[in-house]
Amino acid sequence: MDPLLARYRELRRRLPAGVDLLAVSKGRPAAMIRALHGEGQRTFGESRLQEAVAKQAELSDLPDLDWQFIGRLQANKVRPVLRAFAAVQSVDGLDLARRISRIAAEEGLQPVLHAQVKLRPDPAKGGFAPDVLRQHWDELRQLPAVRWQGLMAIPPLGLAGADLEAFFREAVSLADALGLEGRSLGMSGDWPLAVAAGSTLVRLGSTLFGPPSIDGARFAER
Repeated sequence: MDPLLARYRELRRRLPAGVDLLAVSKGRPAAMIRALHGEGQRTFGESRLQEAVAKQAELSDLPDLDWQFIGRLQANKVRPVLRAFAAVQSVDGLDLARRISRIAAEEGLQPVLHAQVKLRPDPAKGGFAPDVLRQHWDELRQLPAVRWQGLMAIPPLGLAGADLEAFFREAVSLADALGLEGRSLGMSGDWPLAVAAGSTLVRLGSTLFGPPSIDGARFAER
């Protein structure tokens, strides 16, 4: 059996009911996405607009693919990203959320959004501070032309054990407090802990696709 399909079936077997899989396909060729589509996978995560648009063109015969943007979204890329993606997992600030709402209304779109929250100090990652998100949540949830689905959080590198478990529990608690059903929390190195804490979606790249090939590495170049 193809190793990719074997890994996919094993992950599906291990994931509990109610936990969705977002296949992080950035840096991977369209052929891998097509193969997983044949297994029933529909949701794929990309973080580079140009790379994603090229894959979407190559896979245009698969109209039921659910493309989700998972990278840091620059203000000047909001319009083309909204045209290419049905969902944005990385809304990391109030100004960006307002801009997404305005442009979505202009484009006649209604993207699904996750609020990215920064629960620990980490200069490498963006996100709402929890108190800022709570403070502005009434405004955010009333923004037109968008639909808030959940909360997304990425732990700092090196967080492990009880500290990592506490991180995921804190994210779930915040999502509950805001009335958000979606919890996009786990990745390849930590997804079992995230699921145990209450994640409803895991974002898996290398665990699913395996190490990048030489050909695949060129897709990862900026």
